[in-house]
Amino acid sequence: MARTARSVTVCLFATLAAVIATTSMACAQDAEVAITVKDHHFAPAEAHAPANRPLSIKVKNLDAAAMEFESVSLRVEKIVPAGGEGTVHVRALAPGRYEFFDDFHQQTRGTLVVQ
Repeated sequence: MARTARSVTVCLFATLAAVIATTSMACAQDAEVAITVKDHHFAPAEAHAPANRPLSIKVKNLDAAAMEFESVSLRVEKIVPAGGEGTVHVRALAPGRYEFFDDFHQQTRGTLVVQ
């Protein structure tokens, strides 16, 4: 009987550890922002993201030409092929406004607002 109780206790602790690990991973997940490029315009032109959390920016290029998603203030750049998608990962950011642009078509500009 003592052996069964010990086995149940070990199983409970293993289950609890798995739940805690899963919860911690969910809390640590990046926030996500989706941006589309069409006719050399970002949509939305002003994206929003939470402050103090790592961020994944998913860029979908609907144009017939490649584009380069770039931001000096975010310290990222990513070439996204025509009709393709790309993701850039950004560190946790303080509240503020962060500009981004298409380096191949510099008139294509947008802003990430972090709050």
